[in-house]
Amino acid sequence: MKKIIIPSILPVSIIVIWAILTTFTGLIPQYFLPSPFEVFESFESLLVNGQLLTDTSLTLLRVILGLTVSAAVGIPMGIILGWSQKIDHLTSLTIGILRPIPPIAWIPFSILWFGVGLESAIFIIFVGSVFPILINTMDGVKRVDKVLLETAYTLGANQRQTLIKVVLPASLPSIVTGLKVGVGVGLMCTVAAEMIGSNNGLGYLIFTSTSMLDTGSAIVGMLIIGLIGLSADYLFKKVEKDVSW
Repeated sequence: MKKIIIPSILPVSIIVIWAILTTFTGLIPQYFLPSPFEVFESFESLLVNGQLLTDTSLTLLRVILGLTVSAAVGIPMGIILGWSQKIDHLTSLTIGILRPIPPIAWIPFSILWFGVGLESAIFIIFVGSVFPILINTMDGVKRVDKVLLETAYTLGANQRQTLIKVVLPASLPSIVTGLKVGVGVGLMCTVAAEMIGSNNGLGYLIFTSTSMLDTGSAIVGMLIIGLIGLSADYLFKKVEKDVSW
């Protein structure tokens, strides 16, 4: 019960203060910040007309596809760079230049190259998520205990066997951490891409609702994104705990 009650104290307090400032005192006008009751009404309306389910499904699809592509590229590259010092030195300058560039800066190019749609969003998510996955994987490979490697070689394992049976399992916690960070970055990139280069999704819902002063619907979209991130974080924490040595 403590694990449920204690973390709930702050959110409940925020909702109570929010209701007092909006509904009961009117200190904050509706167009500036809707009351919790108005947000609930917007949630009910979006749920009934099906828009919330459609937009949430499309955002989830984009995040999952983008993260899959990022993992397919970032994990193998991270293993190679962490294992081979020569390749790491060869690519370090390029990665060091590309990594700090904000994913949002790539949105005009994604629209130019892929148009407005799924491919454009996946590209933006890939750009944002691939580096956390790559860097964490590379760091995990480099941190593998040297005793494990020496033991494998002593027992007659070659480099390929050592990489598959020792390095990869020992790096799994770092890989999962990279995926967990990548999901958070991917969600932010998805919402940004949907606001600018899409005609559906939670980002589009937030953008259009705000432009029409329907702040209740905008907050619903924001809260759904928060719940998706919370669920993903919980899932990866469970996996991270299972794969830890």
